[in-house]
Amino acid sequence: MFNVAIIGTGAIAPSHIKGYKEFSEECKISALCDLYPEKAKKTSEQFGLDVDVVQDYQELVYRDDIDLVSVCTPPYTHADIAIDFLNGGKHVIVEKPMASSLEECDAMNKAAEKNGKILSIIAQNRFRSPMMKLKHVLDTGLIGPVLHTQVDSFWWRGHSYYDLWWRGTWEKEGGGCTLNHAVHHIDIFQWMNGMPDEITAVFSNTAHDNAEVEDLSVTIGRYENGALAQITSSVVHHGEEQQLVFQGKKARVSSPWKLKASKSMENGFPEEDRDLEDKLQHVYDQQPDLEYEGHPGQILDVLKTLKGDGEVLVDGIQGRKTLELITAIYESSTFKRPVKLPLSPDSPFYTRAGVLEHAPHFYEKSKTIKNFTNNNITT
Repeated sequence: MFNVAIIGTGAIAPSHIKGYKEFSEECKISALCDLYPEKAKKTSEQFGLDVDVVQDYQELVYRDDIDLVSVCTPPYTHADIAIDFLNGGKHVIVEKPMASSLEECDAMNKAAEKNGKILSIIAQNRFRSPMMKLKHVLDTGLIGPVLHTQVDSFWWRGHSYYDLWWRGTWEKEGGGCTLNHAVHHIDIFQWMNGMPDEITAVFSNTAHDNAEVEDLSVTIGRYENGALAQITSSVVHHGEEQQLVFQGKKARVSSPWKLKASKSMENGFPEEDRDLEDKLQHVYDQQPDLEYEGHPGQILDVLKTLKGDGEVLVDGIQGRKTLELITAIYESSTFKRPVKLPLSPDSPFYTRAGVLEHAPHFYEKSKTIKNFTNNNITT
């Protein structure tokens, strides 16, 4: 039985709590921590938990009865909390984004390696049946080399979204929609298609004048073989219609699932390649659905690893790759120039101090509230 502590009981914490409760024979939530203990107490009552409630996570770092920790706090706190618990001999799951800088990511990975502990970064959308099936289709190579990828990370958030005390600032949130919303799609993109060699990007704040950070960014990624990718990150798109489209030399596939295969007629115009479409559909259909999806799926992945069954799918190295791509987007947008990958420690955005020094303030945060009375998340 693995004993679990959850640090931070804001809007994302219930996803972790529900995930752990799916595996009550293997793990038990033993402690909740929050700067506002009354919020943690309310959460414990809401989910019927018999737990210790603490205000300072340091009270839990060296407790022998804690094996695994979920870090569900604002991004600027992730590195310090994760490193303290890793040094305290705990395994750690960290909510996205992994940290506020690549320097912090490197320190987290070093602590995990030094202490021989698991560090897993939440990327719950990998643990969905359609995504696993699409990844399998791409891995077969049946669509040919990927020539163009389209990532539409479309979200919508009202003006008041950035009133919460830690949101909308480079210091505490670490960035805007590119980091905190598109991180889901950017993670899937780099997992399925690999890292580009060069990034050219622009960003803006079009509708949230109570935030320093961007609410819209558009990125072009270039690969060494000439393939291109376009990534749009947004919290201004009504309808939140999201997709990842991979255009291969022989066919296109996407999430939501859709496929089309073409072959050339003698005059170069397309005609449908039904044989390839049937083959791709068969490959997709033959992949079994996951028993547990989203946060429960990723928590199960960690629990299996704790029992010696394989390695976690999303470790700190994978989490760092996603942040590296996002960091390149910020660097390119800020300095209005292409940025080569991989980034080195010489990047002006490698450290948190560098981010704070160079990132533009589109507006200044004009309102701050401690908590919302309504913590519902719509997706």
